[in-house]
Amino acid sequence: MKFREYTTSSGKLVLAGKSAENNEELVEQVGQNEYVLHTAMPGSPFVDIKAPMDEVSKIDLKEAAIFCARYSQDWRDRKADVAVDVFIGKDISKEKGMKTGCFGVKKSQSIVAKKIDIEGFDRAGGLV
Repeated sequence: MKFREYTTSSGKLVLAGKSAENNEELVEQVGQNEYVLHTAMPGSPFVDIKAPMDEVSKIDLKEAAIFCARYSQDWRDRKADVAVDVFIGKDISKEKGMKTGCFGVKKSQSIVAKKIDIEGFDRAGGLV
């Protein structure tokens, strides 16, 4: 499996990078109108919801944010609520000289993945 995978409760495929190099690969395949997520703190997978924005519900976004947070260093180190930034593919840029796995983002919104929800995310890949 190239990326971590999760399927939302409504059936949307969600992909997550496993390393800085893998995040580069993930961002390369993101569609212009797909949601992408990353924690506000460094050390997170980039997460891509593989569906057009207008087909993604608030519940899908919340589940993807929990998935993103679950595999972040912020969660690993603090075991507390995690702020997750949400943006779209067309707002991501890569400037010359940026480190592997780092990207610029024009605009984003934030979702907080709650500790209780992250704890309820099963390692097998789903919310319990």
